[in-house]
Amino acid sequence: MSSKSLEISYDFPFFMHEELDEIFQAHEKISFQKGDFILEEGKMANEYYILDKGLARSFVNDFNGNEVTTHFFTENEIIIEVLSLFQRIPSQENIICITDCECWKLDYDTFQNLFHKIPNLREWGRSWMSQQLFAYKQRSVEMFTLSATRRYLNLLEEKCQVIQYAPLKQIATYLGVTDTSLSRIRKELVSHPKKN
Repeated sequence: MSSKSLEISYDFPFFMHEELDEIFQAHEKISFQKGDFILEEGKMANEYYILDKGLARSFVNDFNGNEVTTHFFTENEIIIEVLSLFQRIPSQENIICITDCECWKLDYDTFQNLFHKIPNLREWGRSWMSQQLFAYKQRSVEMFTLSATRRYLNLLEEKCQVIQYAPLKQIATYLGVTDTSLSRIRKELVSHPKKN
C-alpha cells in the first residue's frame, strides 16, 4: 500500500523500505463529510490522521463562546491533537472538516506498538515534533510582529486552499482580526496588488 500523502508525511531519510511498508500497512483509509467532527472538545484523541484530500480545521471556544480557529489542516498534513493523544487527556480543541475529507487513520495502540518496534519511527517522531514546535513558535511571534495584511498573504502563499474553501469568519479568527478588517484587507489587495 502506498499513497502520496503517506510518503510525504513519513518522508525521513533513515526509514528502510520494509519499515515504511509496515507503517503504511498499519493505516486505515477513512472518509469524512463536510461538517463532520474528527475530534470534539471533551473527548480523548485515540488516533491521528494523515489528510489525503480535503481541508479541516481545529478550533476552541473562547470565554465568550466564540469559535477561534487554531489551525488549518491541508492535504498531506497530519491531523492530530498532540496533548490529548499522548497525555491521554480530554481534548480542549475541536477538529472539524471544512470540506469532504479522505484520510489515513493510525490508532494510538498501533502507533505505540510501531513506535517501540521501529527505532526510526521514534527518530521521525522527534523530528516531526521539533518541526511543529518551531512552526507554532513562529506563528505565535508573527501574530505580534507582522501586520494583518502580511499574515493574510503568508496564509495565501502557504495554504491557498484555506482562502479558497474556508469561510471568511474562520480565516479572520485564525489571523486574529475581525471579519470587517479581513474584508478590508482583501479589497485593498485586489485594488492595490503592487503595494503589498
